[in-house]
Amino acid sequence: MSDPNLPDATHDATLAEGPLPPPLPRRESGQYVGRPLGEILVERFGVPLGKLGEALDGQAQKKARLGELLIAAKVCTPEVVRQALGVQLDLPVQEVIDANGIPDGVLVRVPIGFAKTAHVLPLRMSDDGRVVAAMADPLDYAALEDLRMLLSTDVDVVICGAETIVSAINRAYDRATHHAEAAVAELEENQNLSDVAQSLEEPKDLLDAEGDEAPIIRLVNSLMSQAIKSRASDIHIEPFEREMQVRFRIDGDLYEIIKPPKRYQSTITARVKIMAGLNIAEKRLPQDGRIRIKVAGKDIDIRVSTIPTSHGERVVMRLLDRSSVLKELTDLGFSKRDFEAMHLLIKRPYGIILVTGPTGSGKTTTLYACLSKINSPDLNILTIEDPVEYQLQGIGQVHVNPKIDLTFANGLRSFLRQDPDVIMVGEIRDRETAEIAIQASLTGHLVMSTVHTNDAAGAITRLVDMQVEPFLVASSLVGVLAQRLVRVVCPDCRVAYQPTAEELFEVGIDMKKLDGPPTIFKKQGCSKCSNTGYVGRRGIYELMLLDDEIRQLILKNTDAGTIKRAAVRKGMTTLREDGARKVLAGLTTIQEVAMVTADDMG
Repeated sequence: MSDPNLPDATHDATLAEGPLPPPLPRRESGQYVGRPLGEILVERFGVPLGKLGEALDGQAQKKARLGELLIAAKVCTPEVVRQALGVQLDLPVQEVIDANGIPDGVLVRVPIGFAKTAHVLPLRMSDDGRVVAAMADPLDYAALEDLRMLLSTDVDVVICGAETIVSAINRAYDRATHHAEAAVAELEENQNLSDVAQSLEEPKDLLDAEGDEAPIIRLVNSLMSQAIKSRASDIHIEPFEREMQVRFRIDGDLYEIIKPPKRYQSTITARVKIMAGLNIAEKRLPQDGRIRIKVAGKDIDIRVSTIPTSHGERVVMRLLDRSSVLKELTDLGFSKRDFEAMHLLIKRPYGIILVTGPTGSGKTTTLYACLSKINSPDLNILTIEDPVEYQLQGIGQVHVNPKIDLTFANGLRSFLRQDPDVIMVGEIRDRETAEIAIQASLTGHLVMSTVHTNDAAGAITRLVDMQVEPFLVASSLVGVLAQRLVRVVCPDCRVAYQPTAEELFEVGIDMKKLDGPPTIFKKQGCSKCSNTGYVGRRGIYELMLLDDEIRQLILKNTDAGTIKRAAVRKGMTTLREDGARKVLAGLTTIQEVAMVTADDMG
């Protein structure tokens, strides 16, 4: 089913010819009811007539939906298209759904599979016995009729976005599933736990699971489901002498979730190992595996690692949402100067661009955003990664495999025989990889890669430490981007206050240079942020562009501090300075920036 948010050409044509078919309730209360969607967008919502004409031409050629084409061309937003559709059909539009307010008696009569497929969700009962339901496509008469049959009553439609409906479906239907805490309680009642982990096949979607599964299976499923809803990047299952605990890593910090009974430790571990295709009999050696599942409609790839400890096997699961949308370069949080500079760097025909920072600082996300920006049919782009985290359409991606000697260096060497224009190397770890990357850049290729250093200048000295000749570094490197991630303060519960001069000094802000005491925010905690005070993370950046002066310093084998000071004189914003700007903009807190830039004295 195509995106139901956006009416297609046949819907528009039907409305232009005459009254709608009978299943849809209509009230002739306005001059726009029944008129073509395009006319409404022009007259009521200010869409330029020329842009509408271009979209209609594209609609005839591509057989795509009018609203979809207008949104893709950034002529109007999905919200505007929904509002126009509401005007056209004389139906209310709703942008937010309170999943907790949906009566269970209405919810249980509509299967979750049908609700997700048709993008429909019953919301409430009206006083006259009718059901009010949200629909992304109110002209999907088959789905509307099926919904009437399931509910055995008439339905009043409100228009809502497809993503909003699916999110509400997951929250509403999940109320009936077993949460992790309930599953732990049921473990006490099961007397055959040694066989629980040897269960049959997994359900297609963990939220679709029936209630008759073994408690251990429900526990593991619930942990994965809750981790996804909590935006966790990792699940840690940790054994200790007298207990075991499960923790989630959310926005970079670990939070304790539950403590299952110690006696079920081996069964829980075995369950995870079976799902990951690991050897459950081998408990003395580390093992690595993968799980591919669906949770709340999302395709999730889970990398599983086990290691033996003195109190049993420790399991860590890294969660990767493969259905998530890659970030655009404009969404990463660059300052205007850094964004324009990065845009010019990735358009260069040759040279090396390095992204540096510790593990988990978002380097791969930045590189993917750069590749997505320049990806086009006239470029041959190849990547070698460990592992391949996102599938990029139109780009050749290779996963390193040391067991068969497919290393970064060997893969990169083979790439040069594939006529590439742009090459991305997951990480430069040794001299061999560095020298091949440099040679590739000097022979007319744009190379992007990562290194692990604290700041941009440190990346240069790291290459020299790998025994790469300074003249090769100076002649090939065009830019180095250092980055960190800071947590974004929750907009729903943040508290505004005026900081002291001492607090501002922690992030390098001189109160005397400001017009007056600024108003910034500190965390508090609410239900929407799981009482952490933060929701999501944002990057802070330090972009060093190489010019003749800095190249001369590299040739002289100058230390990183001198190179950094020269770059700052040329206009480079340090990590701490960029973090300070985001504090003043209300995005994060002084404590966050001070913590992640503790080694940045610039």
